[in-house]
Amino acid sequence: MTTRHAGRDLDTSRAHSARMYDYFLGGKDHFEIDEAAALAAAEAHPGLYLTARENRAFMQRATHVLAQEHGIRQWLDIGTGIPTEPNLHQIAQSVVPEARVVYADNDPLVLKYAERLMRSTTQGRTAYVEADATDPEALLSAVEDAGVLDFDQPIALSLNALMHFITDPHDPYSIVRQLLDPLPVGSALAMNHCTPDFDPDTWNQVAEAYTNSGSPVQFRSHSEVSRFFDGLDLIEPGICCCHRWRPGKPATDGPEIADAQISLLAGVGIKR
Repeated sequence: MTTRHAGRDLDTSRAHSARMYDYFLGGKDHFEIDEAAALAAAEAHPGLYLTARENRAFMQRATHVLAQEHGIRQWLDIGTGIPTEPNLHQIAQSVVPEARVVYADNDPLVLKYAERLMRSTTQGRTAYVEADATDPEALLSAVEDAGVLDFDQPIALSLNALMHFITDPHDPYSIVRQLLDPLPVGSALAMNHCTPDFDPDTWNQVAEAYTNSGSPVQFRSHSEVSRFFDGLDLIEPGICCCHRWRPGKPATDGPEIADAQISLLAGVGIKR
């Protein structure tokens, strides 16, 4: 495994979305300030715990589909978060042991655990770069410097639960275009994104809680999320609520999950 990073110290003066996400998943790699911020958001919407789990489940299904059905052998996963097994490379390499994955995040705590947890098969390769998605040029440069991905071959760009943390002043659509532009035909975009469509009042409260904690968010409608896939061929079932995207065997115990509980839109598109 390779790491590229700027050597920043941990900032524990304010909550970080990656560490809040770790709390929602039941992890232990967060601080009191992250837990407090997560609890404030969960007070607005207790379903955030389920949303975090469904986000992970979508990542696993999308990775498996791209590896098995679309011949993808390389992934660039941005907004990785604190490693939680199974990680993306473990899913990909369970299908194709030679798969290559580069992870990118901007929280030094993620780097702390990356080397220990993100271990590749002998046939494949993994790398971690510390980079910020709001500077796609620098991020792509760091990825190329890692020397893991071949930009002449298809690459899946994985942006799960990331783009709602990039507000309009940062021009999120331009960021995604800049990330996709250097990727060759046959590459893919796999992403999910929180939406207020199913319960606007609740998700406005969640947005307020995140913003007050120092992590501004902007939840987007179905049509706004669809714009990220402009120019790509969406694979079935298109853009839909996360848990309805290629779901596995339905559970036989417990009630069906309502879209408003998750409020996370997901889709996968192929570059032609």
